[in-house]
Amino acid sequence: MRLGVLDIGSNTVHLLVVDAHRGARPMPAYSHKEGLRLTEYLDEENRLRAEGVERLAAFVEGAVHLAEDKGVEDLLAFATSAVREAANGLEVLAQVEERSGVHIEVLSGRDEARLTFLAVRRWYGWSSGRLLVFDIGGGSLEIASGVDEEPDVAVSLPLGAGRLTRDWFTADPPSAEEVRKLRRHVRTEIARTVGDVVRNGEADRAVATSKTFKQLARIAGAAPSSDGPYVSRPLSRHAMADWAVKLTTMGGAERAQLPGVSEGRAAQLAAGALVADAAMDLFEVDRLEVCPWALREGVILRRLDILPGRFDLRTDSALE
Repeated sequence: MRLGVLDIGSNTVHLLVVDAHRGARPMPAYSHKEGLRLTEYLDEENRLRAEGVERLAAFVEGAVHLAEDKGVEDLLAFATSAVREAANGLEVLAQVEERSGVHIEVLSGRDEARLTFLAVRRWYGWSSGRLLVFDIGGGSLEIASGVDEEPDVAVSLPLGAGRLTRDWFTADPPSAEEVRKLRRHVRTEIARTVGDVVRNGEADRAVATSKTFKQLARIAGAAPSSDGPYVSRPLSRHAMADWAVKLTTMGGAERAQLPGVSEGRAAQLAAGALVADAAMDLFEVDRLEVCPWALREGVILRRLDILPGRFDLRTDSALE
């Protein structure tokens, strides 16, 4: 079947169309996205301003038409932290649904972590043992750990790269004092979760997802995206510590010149690096692997898991 996933994130709104069926990996067929950066439209009362709502509604309307043109049978739409935490988030989604006809689910932070963990588990398989998974989004940091497809623990912290940049930095590059204060805040927040996450055992494999981690791994020497999804893309703790310092001394224009760094995300990469560095240090992770699958793929996989049908042991197949 052809599925469409509409992901309303804090940084990007993204329509991904895939060809998928139960038991097979989802194959991307079409992608359309815009760096909307919804968090930049929040006012002093944490409400999304009319301009941001209009841009979001226009994108969703366009995405619906594109999905129809591409033959999508089922469109799954969800929103994450920017809408979830906005004071008028539900009101905004009601307006968007009225205009587009699309119902948008609001994922909790824990569900973001759970679904991302599912995608990572399916990518690496059972032989990877206990997984520890980090995902840095625009609004939040998700952490999950477990040995099954459902993690033993899944937490979400308000430590997204976009959120921290907006709330803690007043200049680009930030001052040394702003960097020091943010570094202390990030480490305090993450340290509170370490005991609960590691209580059930040490990870056999530590994995990172998200655009932030992909860019950090790339500037630290990992293979470019053009080499394909099956190439190992590691990120060492030593390299991350070095880049966490370097990136906070660069301006956005200078960061945008680094390999793999997009102009739209360059401004928030310094804050993202401080989060990544803190996570690797506090969880004593010497090496992360960057997974090409993340939340969107987790949503797709969960949808495929609940397709109708019964299993016939005699033919080893699913029957409609």
